[in-house]
Amino acid sequence: MKFSRIIANTGEWLSGEGPNRQIVVSSRVRLARNLRNKPFPGWAKKAERLEVMTAVKEAVSRLPEMEDSFSENLEALSPLEKQVLVERHLISREHAAKGVGSAVVMNTPQSLSVMINEEDHLRMQAICCGLQLENVHKMIDRVDTELDGQLEIAFDDTLGYLTACPSNVGTGMRASAMLHLPGLVMSDQINKIINSVNKIGLAVRGLHGEGTEAMGNLFQVSNQTTLGETEGEIIGRLNRVIEQIIDHEQNARALLAQRKAITLHDQIGRAYGLLSHAYSISSKEALNLLSIIKLGIDLAVFPDAHRFPVDELFIETQPAHLQKGAQLQKMTSEERDSLRADLIRSKLAQVPQPDISRLTISTHEPPETT
Repeated sequence: MKFSRIIANTGEWLSGEGPNRQIVVSSRVRLARNLRNKPFPGWAKKAERLEVMTAVKEAVSRLPEMEDSFSENLEALSPLEKQVLVERHLISREHAAKGVGSAVVMNTPQSLSVMINEEDHLRMQAICCGLQLENVHKMIDRVDTELDGQLEIAFDDTLGYLTACPSNVGTGMRASAMLHLPGLVMSDQINKIINSVNKIGLAVRGLHGEGTEAMGNLFQVSNQTTLGETEGEIIGRLNRVIEQIIDHEQNARALLAQRKAITLHDQIGRAYGLLSHAYSISSKEALNLLSIIKLGIDLAVFPDAHRFPVDELFIETQPAHLQKGAQLQKMTSEERDSLRADLIRSKLAQVPQPDISRLTISTHEPPETT
């Protein structure tokens, strides 16, 4: 599979359907694995990294799930192409900084991807739309089992899987869900939720993980500990917390409609007006305004038929995607801001003006405190 096919097709995690799709953008499970008796990538010499990369890449490419996969060494990708993969959540920012001795393999639907020689020899992930943590865990667990039969994986009977970072020792698993929480942000409840989640051993991060900002009202919720719990226990605990956050978000939206209807209507109208008429807009501002449009679709203020084109804009308006789409390796920030505004205006031209009379809110019993 060529890189051009990646940019041409939206991954299933964005375009598909899944439970609680309006609030849970995606579910992801990542596993860290290493080869026995081989130095971790950060300590390995170039020849050792190349040896590991060759062995792992061949094993991953043989998997049935990776038929017609995209498989490439990182030094063969341009910085722009690597950033596209970061923006699609297929590789990490740390992996994008790698060169010789590192590689990436992913399937056609972009639901499975494997980073080779990032912090660990293998960082493999499964990602799907909606709240499907159990399903994505089964997907990646199957890949893990298949690779375990081909490669000698570093495992200790007491500690579990051995990883470069001590915090990943044990299951080596990071499970997460990407949540769209404009109701909690607009009602000033988000910090309370984040603090509650942190107290029970889970982490809340921004759009691209640790150290990044929660633009577009998008938050990643994930487990922090990997030792002392089974993979099933981690998935179950995270799933229960996500379901509680969904309830909080639904009730926050209901209260906004009931008590601050004018403010809610104004936010949606302003977002539509600005995006429909702007000729220059930054990535951050675009994501924050698109979040309000997405909320308007959830509340039936805009027809549901426009959900996917708006969701696509969350990816298409990212800097690397804009440049790759324009087939330019270099663009100034001003040029990107102008191109971003043109793209958004073009897509929103198909979206009718907000019809506030159609606004719908589902009410729920107040959830228990997270």
